[in-house]
Amino acid sequence: MRLSLKCAAASLVAVMSTFTMHPEVTIDYRGEIIENLGTGDFAPYYMASNVYGTVTQPYSTLLRASLSHSMSRDSRFSYGFGADVIGGYSSKTNYDAFIDGKWVTRGQGPAPIWLQQLYAEVKFRGLFMTAGMKETGSAMLDDNLSSGDITWSANSRPMPGIRIGFIDFQNIPLTNGWLQIDAVLFYGKPHDNNWLRDHFNHYNSFITSGRWNNYKRLYLRTNPSQPFSATFGMQAAAQFAGTCVTYRNGEIMSEVKAPLKLRDFYQMIIPRHGEYFYRGNHLGSWDIALRYRLCNGNEVRAYLQSPWEDGSGIGKMNGFDGLWGLEFRASKPGFITGAVFEYLDFTNQSGPLHWSTGDHPGTTITDEATGSDSYYNNYFYNGYACYGMSQGTPFIPSPLYNLDGYMRYADTRVRGFHAALRGNISSEVDYRMMISHRTGRGDSYLPRLHKVRDTSIMLEGIYKMQNTPEMDLKCQLAWDHGNMYGNNFGILVTISYKGSFNIGGRR
Repeated sequence: MRLSLKCAAASLVAVMSTFTMHPEVTIDYRGEIIENLGTGDFAPYYMASNVYGTVTQPYSTLLRASLSHSMSRDSRFSYGFGADVIGGYSSKTNYDAFIDGKWVTRGQGPAPIWLQQLYAEVKFRGLFMTAGMKETGSAMLDDNLSSGDITWSANSRPMPGIRIGFIDFQNIPLTNGWLQIDAVLFYGKPHDNNWLRDHFNHYNSFITSGRWNNYKRLYLRTNPSQPFSATFGMQAAAQFAGTCVTYRNGEIMSEVKAPLKLRDFYQMIIPRHGEYFYRGNHLGSWDIALRYRLCNGNEVRAYLQSPWEDGSGIGKMNGFDGLWGLEFRASKPGFITGAVFEYLDFTNQSGPLHWSTGDHPGTTITDEATGSDSYYNNYFYNGYACYGMSQGTPFIPSPLYNLDGYMRYADTRVRGFHAALRGNISSEVDYRMMISHRTGRGDSYLPRLHKVRDTSIMLEGIYKMQNTPEMDLKCQLAWDHGNMYGNNFGILVTISYKGSFNIGGRR
């Protein structure tokens, strides 16, 4: 494994040597040793959430090595690139599976080594394009404090794809800087087909492989230099193409392929109705944030992300459903530099019933009921996840946690709160604390007879070594209590070493 990491780093340095006839390039490097030890079937909720799927098991020893060059925001033209490799040992979790006519349990865990990031990007003026796998989190929320963006979060592994858009908010012409726009378009192809096949029970339900993903957003923001600023817009995501295989009692009942055509890429941007349904699985959120800057530079924000799965959610017929949040940001270091309190409610889902004439050809009932939205689930596609981890909010249990091999979200009707705090104890020590509680009621189509609950807590300290500023030591204590995620406890220690070096320069 160490040899593989060295080879990956050496290869990237060799590629960078081609720039020796150009202006000097700064390469950032980072190495990490990650050790977590705990009890339970999985790493505790807060240890595994919003870390791009890097830590999921109750025990692991991982080495992480990365090289990167960041784009310059100040230059008219700039480029960047990066490579990030993770490898080591992780414990396995037993999943139920139906093989050769009988039920067995199979231990499943991460691969011994995987490529976490590999990307190249370019910027011209306010536009950028990124190709490859790059960790990209929420555009609106603080991934280190929030429970997670409900459309595009920092919770799952990145997937290969192409992302284009504005590098940041850009002034809209003729508004004199009083109105800005941010827009992004992404097409990607998840590479977790083997993971799905290994974790699926092959008895009932279905498994869909070979899918594509699409993501886009459009935000408008008022002048951020003013004390008060508002951001409003929509995020939208879609799954399309792929092959769906349905099992019943261990036998394949059907295999349906959604063909991939060039027009599908266009229709993911502006969905069009097909014979009965819109092509693909579409979901997203209406987002709004209101920010006020105090005289001392501190900021307070209130925000709402309102989910939608179809027209009823877009029309806000799903009641109080959404992520409601309050955030505090300090302008300078101190005991409290950031705080978040969030309430999440996914229980309305536009009502308990869904009836569409397109589902029942020949029916004489023309009225429709557009409820039972079943957030993140779809009749053709597995849950909105990558490598089992939610691409949206991790606040509802991801398919990874289904030990029975069910590849969809078992609890979409969830309600609860999340609170987080961070700050500086001294110039050498930072801290972060998180707590949450949630209640699950199953899904609209498979409701639970009895509620499930979870309470999760995490304490984190980061020691920045003054004598060795390149090195940090992080320690986390986290635990879960309840019957939603199970009773998990874990201790995580990370030693990080980072720095930079220059290559190239005109001769």
